[in-house]
Amino acid sequence: MYALFYTLFEDTLLELETSCINSSGKIAQSLDNSSRDGSLGISINFTGSLAEPGNLVHHERQGFTSPTTSNINSFRNKEPLKASRQAAGIPGITPTDEKDGNLPDIVNSGSLHEFLVNLHERYGPVVSFWFGRRPVVSLGTVNVLKQHINPNKTLDPFETMLKSLLRYQSGGGNVSENYTRKKLHENGVTDSLQSNFALLLKLSEELLNKWLSYPESQHIPLCQHMLGFAMKSVTQMVMGSTFEDDQEVIRFQKNHGTVWSEIGKGFLDGSLDKSTTRKKQYEDALMQLESILKKIIKERKGKNISQRIFIDSLVQGNLNDQQILEDSIIFSLASCIITAKLCTWAICFLTTSEEVQKKLYEEIDQVFGKGPITPEKMEQLRYCRQVLCETVRTAKLTPVSARLQDIEGKIDKFIIPRETLVLYALGVVLQDPSTWPSPYKFDPDRFNDESVMNTFSLLGFSGTQECPELRFAYMVTTVLLSVLVRRLHLLPVEGQVIETKYELVTSSKEEAWITVSKR
Repeated sequence: MYALFYTLFEDTLLELETSCINSSGKIAQSLDNSSRDGSLGISINFTGSLAEPGNLVHHERQGFTSPTTSNINSFRNKEPLKASRQAAGIPGITPTDEKDGNLPDIVNSGSLHEFLVNLHERYGPVVSFWFGRRPVVSLGTVNVLKQHINPNKTLDPFETMLKSLLRYQSGGGNVSENYTRKKLHENGVTDSLQSNFALLLKLSEELLNKWLSYPESQHIPLCQHMLGFAMKSVTQMVMGSTFEDDQEVIRFQKNHGTVWSEIGKGFLDGSLDKSTTRKKQYEDALMQLESILKKIIKERKGKNISQRIFIDSLVQGNLNDQQILEDSIIFSLASCIITAKLCTWAICFLTTSEEVQKKLYEEIDQVFGKGPITPEKMEQLRYCRQVLCETVRTAKLTPVSARLQDIEGKIDKFIIPRETLVLYALGVVLQDPSTWPSPYKFDPDRFNDESVMNTFSLLGFSGTQECPELRFAYMVTTVLLSVLVRRLHLLPVEGQVIETKYELVTSSKEEAWITVSKR
């Protein structure tokens, strides 16, 4: 996680430096180049358990390894800008260790999440702690986030994090360029879903028929099936007919798994650079993904193809080849995993809440009756969207977001200096009982309230602020649930406890099993 902070800090600060060029063409601020290579040797693993029906009860544990990368120590030990010292005026704790800051406190708390929960409980919604000799400010309530989040920001922090970890360009252009790219992504999602709705329905029905063929006592490996479904759906809708061949999907899934596992762990704990074998496997897998996409991009250029896919929007936009490639890689990687995990968690929570599942079935039956599932009627599935929003909230699907303070700002009575790393403690915010009554309960009805939906949108999980990968996943999951719940009862495996781990995207620690029965 701290490697993530470092790469985000590095990329955003480079953008700040560029923006600080004065009239004589000189850069007003710069970083010492010696602090710009490497990753932090810290591994963060969160775990929780899905226990009582309708409730997510967290028992979070965590293991850390000590920082070992020498060049990161140079970043951590680098004397901060004088203005950054002002962060000490924000409530929080002083550094426990001269070099490591509050790392020992985080270790002793058991997890970064538990550390932030304790810190916010003790000191309030705006708190500070120290990463090495640099301050970090954490925001832990909706109210303070409202004061900090700029709705006009067009850079997607999730995309920025992934590009940093992939060692891609930061993608930070001017406001106009970022707005153009955002619109291209939105159009790509809309066009691909509309043009490939029949395909998505077909793949959903294939999974339904597979589950219908099982005896009712059969335990179904949910994570495995959802990952396979997501891979088939996303590859064809994003990259086209090449992936009608199951062997191509399997090859993509293998390379995707290699790259994503290292993004989620290898870069974050520093272990990737220590293993020549793993690093070569990662680089080969990424190179193969890039090679496939370069070929597809070349094939789609200059062609007017009626069966539109996501990449077409990027190809037809005013982007250079490298931007198209990077955006395609990011969307392919993220949409596969976010779709798979959203499907997995939605079904897990439905198996633990018979009442929610019954209400969802009744809505699906009311909207579609015995007729076909059509994109026109999908918009009427309001309760289904509430179920998915509550899934994202309860599972904390993407649990951390961070930004660098680009100009001096003020939150409540506190000044946040320029170039301070600001952490959005979403794990804390999404469990705040003042915003979410009974925060650990899976309760889609809470999203009946328009103000709650507005809050969710502010956090980046809905509306204009949601990332394109999540928007894509919402629609794919809606189609899948409509097909499955219409014909099946989704049931839990008795006595099963599902442990979760929180990395870039929340996943189950081990396989999640369910059973089904015909309606």
